[in-house]
Amino acid sequence: MDYVTEFPHTHIDRRPKKRPRLAWEFNQPQQKAQSGIYYGRDVGNVTSFGPSRAFLDHANLFEMELAQKVSPPWRNDDKDGHYMFALGENLTSRYKIYRKIGEGTFGQVLECWDRETREMVAIKVVRSIKKYREAAMMELEVLHLLGKYDRSGSRCVKLRNWFDYRNHICIVFEMLGPSLYDFLRKNNYRPFPVDLVRELGRQLLECVAFMHDLRLIHTDLKPENILFVSPEYVKVPDYKVTSRSPTQGICYKRLPKSSAIKVIDFGSTAYEHQDHNYIVSTRHYRAPEVILRLGWNYPCDIWSVGCILVELCSGEALFQTHENLEHLAMMERVLGPLPQHMLNKADRHAEKYVKRGRLDWPEGATSRESIKAVQKLPRLQNLVMQHVDHSAGDLIDLLQGLFRFDPSSRLTARQALRHPFFTRNHFQRF
Repeated sequence: MDYVTEFPHTHIDRRPKKRPRLAWEFNQPQQKAQSGIYYGRDVGNVTSFGPSRAFLDHANLFEMELAQKVSPPWRNDDKDGHYMFALGENLTSRYKIYRKIGEGTFGQVLECWDRETREMVAIKVVRSIKKYREAAMMELEVLHLLGKYDRSGSRCVKLRNWFDYRNHICIVFEMLGPSLYDFLRKNNYRPFPVDLVRELGRQLLECVAFMHDLRLIHTDLKPENILFVSPEYVKVPDYKVTSRSPTQGICYKRLPKSSAIKVIDFGSTAYEHQDHNYIVSTRHYRAPEVILRLGWNYPCDIWSVGCILVELCSGEALFQTHENLEHLAMMERVLGPLPQHMLNKADRHAEKYVKRGRLDWPEGATSRESIKAVQKLPRLQNLVMQHVDHSAGDLIDLLQGLFRFDPSSRLTARQALRHPFFTRNHFQRF
């Protein structure tokens, strides 16, 4: 008999916090035991992204349910500690594995049928390696705290259950739709209408405000970690056809039937009182104080929100780079010069980016291509005007508040929610 331990949500010991990323992307089912090969933005599953969630043919599941409530054969984990499984097997007697929907350095995410609640759930199966198990325990503590105080709908993914199975921490979540990034990608990176961006931004800031009130900092906000609650969408004519459109004539784009979203991946969430000297956030959404090693706090989430809003309006990440100096130069190109006092405080890890009191650019650039990549970026106002047909003034003003270089003067989530971009009466056009 397999050793399975299920735990209530009443108490979870705190553990060290660092964790691998969670990317709930969608992947085609494979009819064999699987291991870690998918991660990040390259994962997608067209079949799960249809006009309705063709809820699975559960008849077959029910017909053989009694006969199949047996444990699967014991298999060794793969060389990286990922759980090995076959589709249709059980994950304890309660859950039946339907397909894999994501994978990352943390482990795998499986779509499973919950025999007890008779619904589909997403189960994060963590690698059987000590540091990942500890990171999962920290994520569970955060999820428990969020669930305890979530009385008004904070737009955070709901924890349903967790258990330890064959040395793998398994975290059970409600089943959600595609990520914002997945939706953009399957829409050929065509931007969302500004009124939809407003609704998404409002919900995102409500979630951030809720977390900050609990003295929690997400630290990894990005379109991959924001999921639509429903996978359903409609197709509408797209009259702003770009050169990337694959067909001639009338072009269609997808719009979600519901704008409701939830934030996921709390594995790198930090408490306000913890040490904040390490690097956080995925590169494109990383705040300047993080790059300059000045320490960080709640405002690093606000910077990420600004990057996300620009990406939803334009269809592309604002700062497409993988190098610190180039990243800082892009920020100055789009937003203006970095404050002198921030450059002066850059510690020994970041001082190589600063020379004679200013950013060492373009002298310190690694290549001419890097210089060109920075020079081609427009100013923030021009970028927004290129993609937003109305409400541009309010959106620009909001983004300028979210993108203030000095974190102490950056808007808070509560302040941002009171901005005219959200409070003014706008005609809904999506």
